[in-house]
Amino acid sequence: MSIYKLPEFNLKKLEAPKQKTAIDFLKNNNLIWLVVIFIVGIFAGLIFGYFLYQEMGQAQFQKTNLQNIQEEPGIKYEPQTTQEEKIIEAVKNVSPSVVSIIVTKEVAVYQYQTPSDDLLDPFGLFNLPEKVEIEPEKQEVGAGTGFIVSSDGLVLTNKHVVADADAEYTIVDLEGNEYSAKIIATDPVQDLAIIKIQSDKAFLPAKLGSSANIQIGQTAIAIGNALGQFQNTVSVGVISGLGRTITASSTQGTNETLEDIIQTDAAINPGNSGGPLLNLNGEVIGVNTATSQTGEGISFAIAIDKAKKDIEQVKSTGKISYPYLGIRYIIIDKSLAEEKDLPVAYGALISKGAGANEPAIAPGSPAAKAGLKAGDIILEFDNQKISKKNTLAKIISSYSPYQAIILKVLRDNREIQIKVTLGEWE
Repeated sequence: MSIYKLPEFNLKKLEAPKQKTAIDFLKNNNLIWLVVIFIVGIFAGLIFGYFLYQEMGQAQFQKTNLQNIQEEPGIKYEPQTTQEEKIIEAVKNVSPSVVSIIVTKEVAVYQYQTPSDDLLDPFGLFNLPEKVEIEPEKQEVGAGTGFIVSSDGLVLTNKHVVADADAEYTIVDLEGNEYSAKIIATDPVQDLAIIKIQSDKAFLPAKLGSSANIQIGQTAIAIGNALGQFQNTVSVGVISGLGRTITASSTQGTNETLEDIIQTDAAINPGNSGGPLLNLNGEVIGVNTATSQTGEGISFAIAIDKAKKDIEQVKSTGKISYPYLGIRYIIIDKSLAEEKDLPVAYGALISKGAGANEPAIAPGSPAAKAGLKAGDIILEFDNQKISKKNTLAKIISSYSPYQAIILKVLRDNREIQIKVTLGEWE
């Protein structure tokens, strides 16, 4: 049996298609590519032109503004001084006028000795040691700060720094030179005193500013002999408050009420008392005097305008004279008026103190001679209204002894005028 053979087919040989190159494509599509290249060129030119226009326009704008500034009359560029530069400059200028005050005194020295002359106890086995005073020795008992206010060596400081009349006072300047100093005068009301360097040398006084235009928030610089060890220590803060009234106590156990003083958060440590409080111009605007032991960043300074009067009086008369009225009083406010059922909520109520020797009117005083009485309310002092912010002590401090003034007084619900001639504080 034969096998079927499939018929033969003569097929045409197939070949793989030939790959076309980009050159072949360009040869066959010249027109299309010309159009694409033309469009891309237009876009690239637009983008390049835009950025070039921006650069040229900005440069021309700056040039025009600079020309306008230079051509406009009255405008002149001045470099600005930074706060840091001002602080450094202020400290540099004032530091030679700031001095440390060292307080020394003969102090009794004791030691314990055991008696050895007892025949029954020659070795002192049963006798207790006795406290025996030996030769006194000079010791440093205090330290403070001051600043020179005249070329002949007058130094302004706090009264509590030089409160011990039996002590000796030594001035140490910035260069470490030591001079003895003598107390010239103390203010009977403010915590201020003036001492004098015992030397013929000419000194550089600090520049005194004004405390009348101080603003809360302005920079304050304090310089002082911190802790009695670190001379001319600088601290910086701001003016935190004005017109404060505080009661300050010293290490000697004395208390003093200070009115209308400056509050600052510039650090004032023990030993800084009597040092200057400065503004950024390097001018003294206050005398550092107290710090809070319980709060943080709460310190106080006496306004320099109050000290200026003391300085001028010492220069002209050799003492500090203070006007004297001779009354005890309480400043009236709304709460006191309600408590005591007073007809007014301002003024000074003449009232005796708690002790037997604290009368409302001092015997023989100007107030006694003028006829003032306990229970009187002084409404105005020489046409100045008395209030919590404008206290009687603040008003009277601007007057001089022996000046004649008029008081407006409320007595038995009736206003009367009383003429008083101020005395001098003894």
